[in-house]
Amino acid sequence: MSTPPIRVAVLEDDDALREEILLPALSDYGFSTQGAASAADLYRHMLSQQFDMVVLDIGLPDEDGLTVARHLRTMSDIGIVMLTGSTDRQHQIQALHSGADGYLIKPIDLDVLAAALHSLARRMAPFPQGMVADQAPTPRWRLEADGWRLVSPRGKIVALTAIEQCVLTTLTSASDEPVSRESLIQALNHNRYDSDPHSLEMIIHRLRRKVHTQTKEMLPLLTVRNKGYMLPGDAWHKPTMAVG
Repeated sequence: MSTPPIRVAVLEDDDALREEILLPALSDYGFSTQGAASAADLYRHMLSQQFDMVVLDIGLPDEDGLTVARHLRTMSDIGIVMLTGSTDRQHQIQALHSGADGYLIKPIDLDVLAAALHSLARRMAPFPQGMVADQAPTPRWRLEADGWRLVSPRGKIVALTAIEQCVLTTLTSASDEPVSRESLIQALNHNRYDSDPHSLEMIIHRLRRKVHTQTKEMLPLLTVRNKGYMLPGDAWHKPTMAVG
């Protein structure tokens, strides 16, 4: 069963940053997004919509972000990640004291922002019914959130773009068998991404490099000569499908 996308409200008064960068990028990472230009806009959206977390700029035209964070924290356990252009350490302390779960400095690295949101969502999610922490599966690489979140054996989280999600979900569905380049290209084209053998190799190269940069672990994505690519089953957690 697929899980609903993580719902994120983005409160940022810079229209270009919000509409042209943050919202499209987070959508490409699999989040369901809603923008707001002011605290009043955010509160109006919250009357008719539910959100799992808020990306919140500290500097706002009406109500400052610290006040918004304190207000949101008194209302619910919603996740809060704050953004600021200031490197002042005191701002970070104030943000965390105001109820923020995370704090990022502009210019924002979109990979880091997406990973921070996935990490926060994972911390907020309860263990499945009947499971306790010491019963968790043996650490392996795993895909979560319908393939939008890659988790390393050490618990490091990598947020995936739509292209990366398509590649890894296609490979994990192959049950420890090689997937041909042609099949991967077909999957990418089916998801409206033009591809060819050369661009596919670049996608794989960038994915391996991205994962290593963010986790300091090597992604077990193997090239099989004259066949394609595969994920070795002993390195990946394969979720069991419920029957009934």
